[in-house]
Amino acid sequence: MTQLATPAPVAADHRGPVRGAERALAPDLIRGAMLLMIGLANAANFAFAGSPGLNGNPHGLERILNFVKITLVDARAYPVFAVMFGYGLVQLARRQRNSGATPSAVRKILLKRNSWLVAFGLVHATLLYFGDFLGAYGIVGVLCTLLLLNRGDKFHKIVLWIWGAQVVYTIVVAATTALAVVGSSGPTHGMTNAPNPSLGATSYFASMIDRLHEWPAHTAYVLGFVVIVWLGMWAARKQLLENPQAHRALLARVAAVCMSIVVLGALPLALVAAGWLKVDDAALRSMNFLHNISGQFGGPGYVALWALLVGKLMTRRQPLSKPVVAISALGQRSMSGYLFQSVSWMVLLAPFTLNLGDRLGNTAYTAAGAAIAVWTISVIAAYQMKKHNYRGPAETLLRRLTY
Repeated sequence: MTQLATPAPVAADHRGPVRGAERALAPDLIRGAMLLMIGLANAANFAFAGSPGLNGNPHGLERILNFVKITLVDARAYPVFAVMFGYGLVQLARRQRNSGATPSAVRKILLKRNSWLVAFGLVHATLLYFGDFLGAYGIVGVLCTLLLLNRGDKFHKIVLWIWGAQVVYTIVVAATTALAVVGSSGPTHGMTNAPNPSLGATSYFASMIDRLHEWPAHTAYVLGFVVIVWLGMWAARKQLLENPQAHRALLARVAAVCMSIVVLGALPLALVAAGWLKVDDAALRSMNFLHNISGQFGGPGYVALWALLVGKLMTRRQPLSKPVVAISALGQRSMSGYLFQSVSWMVLLAPFTLNLGDRLGNTAYTAAGAAIAVWTISVIAAYQMKKHNYRGPAETLLRRLTY
């Protein structure tokens, strides 16, 4: 039998991004579904002109809304995208290497792509929303490309030890918080929103100037998720999401441990947010700190949960349902979906535009309703783009600039 000639190594980065037929379902479904949680968090920030974006004196269903938001959404959704960013970084590098690209060519394209992400983030923050993550992803992507990408398996195991240490630290903080709650005395406090000037500005120009001041500090603050990105890189090296059924036991353990930390770490603050618990200022600060540090476990926790679901879907001998296909289509266009959300919040919720939160009389319900509606529209739009083989405006532009 005549052997096929081996293709010559490819020095250029001509292959471009992954094609639809080459994609794994889990990463796309995770990104698409979790954009709803990103929307719930950011729409509330816009509507209340601050964070965490809730009514400090809730009544009726607002209590449930606050409780769920603090428990499952705030500080818990964005770590999922940090995990997936690290996962995608390794996937892209692997695909380029498999196509024959040299190590220097792979490094070049990743540095170029992530540098453009920083530029995207600056534009996004200037025009729409100070709480941008694209710029931070770009900076972290450059650092990971230079410092982590080409390391061996033994080196990447360090991140597992780091996460183990973080579990222990979170338990210590939880114990400290419990003591603070038990010893709480003096004037009691409920939840209040920390104001963001750009979100409360009464004109677009004023909001833009405020955002230019707020974005650098926000970006510097969230650069700490480099460890979460690193965990995503480790998972991608093990290809946990390409075949979740083969890693079901590991994923189940990760989901159980991480989601337990997520929920229990948020519970004290969620009770305050719902108006069911009153504590003094010192205890509230301790609760808030526990809430924030436990939120990072939402990254691997939610990823593992969704991967287990995908594993079940893959065992069925029938086509995927339209909702699953549509949500995964949004995941393939997650940057476009993310930017569409920011445009929507600006139009619907800013004080100088429609300002629906004030006009409709209940800011919390309006923000939640807007988030669900905008996410649903983006899912439908992404499904139509998939049917017409269109990547999405942000992805198309980034592709042209990168390749």
